[in-house]
Order: sequence, then structure tokens, then C-alpha cells
Amino acid sequence: MWTTIYIASGYENATKIEEVLRKEGFIVKIKYFSSEGGEELYEILAPNFEAEEVQTLIMELGIL
Repeated sequence: MWTTIYIASGYENATKIEEVLRKEGFIVKIKYFSSEGGEELYEILAPNFEAEEVQTLIMELGIL
């Protein structure tokens, strides 16, 4: 099962975050979420068993 760990604004931003997390060894994927005010939002998803670790890294990297 996958868990949303972050909502990124814009596809480019989402893919940059995905790349950073993959380089750190995490399994992640991105998925279109919605459009808001002309801006596309994407979910960054991780498996349930890694979600907490990934969120911790996102905070340490200053993404969140």
C-alpha cells in the first residue's frame, strides 16, 4: 500500500523531489492529484513501511 507523504506544486518540482528521494535509496512515485488556481499538484507517494522515514528526510532536507 502507498501513502502520500507530500503534495508538490508543479510536475518539475515533484520530479526533483522524487529524484532526491530515490538517490537516498527510497522507493517513491509521483501521481497527479489536482489543479488549484491554474497550478498542478502532485502527490509524492511512498510504501507504508517507508513513509515515516521519507517524511523525516523531507524535513531534514528542508523540503517540508
